[in-house]
Amino acid sequence: MKEFKLPDVGEGLLEAEIVRWHVKPGDPVKVNQIIVEIETAKAIVELPSPYEGVIAALLAEEGQTVDVGKPIITVDDGSGPPETPAGTPAEDMVPTIPKPERQPVLVGYGVKPGTAKRRPRKSAAPAATAPVPAPAAVEAPAPAAPVRQAEPAAAPAGPAAPAGSGAARGAVLAKPPVRKLAKDLGVDLGTLTGTGPNGSITREDVHAAVAAPGRGATAVAQGPDEERIPIKGVRRATAQAMVSSAFTAPHVTEFLQVDVTGTMEAVRRLRLLDDFAEVKVSPLLLVAKAMLVAARRYPMVNSSWDEANQEIVVKHRVNLGIAAATPRGLIVPNVKDAHALSLPDLARALGALVETARAGRTQPADMSGGTITITNVGVFGVDAGTPILNPGESAILAFGQIRDLPWVVDGQIVPRKVCTLALSFDHRIVDGELGSLFLRDVGAMLEDPLRMLAWG
Repeated sequence: MKEFKLPDVGEGLLEAEIVRWHVKPGDPVKVNQIIVEIETAKAIVELPSPYEGVIAALLAEEGQTVDVGKPIITVDDGSGPPETPAGTPAEDMVPTIPKPERQPVLVGYGVKPGTAKRRPRKSAAPAATAPVPAPAAVEAPAPAAPVRQAEPAAAPAGPAAPAGSGAARGAVLAKPPVRKLAKDLGVDLGTLTGTGPNGSITREDVHAAVAAPGRGATAVAQGPDEERIPIKGVRRATAQAMVSSAFTAPHVTEFLQVDVTGTMEAVRRLRLLDDFAEVKVSPLLLVAKAMLVAARRYPMVNSSWDEANQEIVVKHRVNLGIAAATPRGLIVPNVKDAHALSLPDLARALGALVETARAGRTQPADMSGGTITITNVGVFGVDAGTPILNPGESAILAFGQIRDLPWVVDGQIVPRKVCTLALSFDHRIVDGELGSLFLRDVGAMLEDPLRMLAWG
């Protein structure tokens, strides 16, 4: 029997959510067969099986958040039962002791071999009981004072102790991170029914209590006119990155309204060429090409700020990021070495990037190493905005919707295809002159795509 532990598929990730299992107990499995999809703080990742055999058990449910290093599946490969390494806590095993409560173990120490067996969880003891000898190790930071024996004429019991109090900790089975989560969300653990091993309370139980007020009594005030959504996965990572970027790099945003009638005509003609017969040609393709040409003309825009070494790192390769909105949040995958691609290859790369992002299959490697970014707000019918820099980059271009507007051409007002470009840049690296020149040239190439050949 082999246990497959959740690996770190990113850069120092601590946990991941089980999104969908591709197997069930009893199914045969081969090495490298995809068995599960997980969502990390960066993307949806498919995990292959490292073993061949028969699925013995799934140790985590869909929607459950699992810590890296915890077993998620067991595979029967004919080698016998899995061994528990020495010094590893057996979380689903509890000492057999003549007490109504579980005796916890210290973090990093397992239960002594041969002294543990499974047993069903017993109901919590009454609030007023005779003194109980202190266990060898307790979960609370300091031992609580002895509890007095209840007297026959005792006053009615007061309200239950709040979540996280000393009285509640001994009666509820929950890990410290789960207790902290419950405290942060205002959930009373004593009102929940655990779905974990031996009836322990899991993160999902706490989130379920918050999302469904009718299930137990919680301290979260939530009526029919509001909904609470846990911040996790891609959305949490994006939020942290945007806050860090917004309050680290001094942002400056400049706007330019551009006549892109020539770009739209170029797109129409490219679609008729055999080289583009099987790829999608859109205005975004020429915006991307203009960005790449401008980055070659002004290399400082394609750079990053190294605070630790007090250096500006100028990148000689362009990994072009394309911001993509997905059901799980905003992600920014990038086309590696986009500057070295021909226009048809760039079109194919952009099409594959967007398709993969929308399907939720973008891998962490596809979102790392970006050097400059485009965000296409025009697809949402938006003219312009002030985009926030992707962390580690010095410029991001927002491409607005293309609309028919009156425009002056040779002294005459005529209808033209017009859009607004918005360039945000890190003012520590890119000053106003450089940012203006970069944006001006991108606009000029979109007005007359022939400049891309002349300057590229």
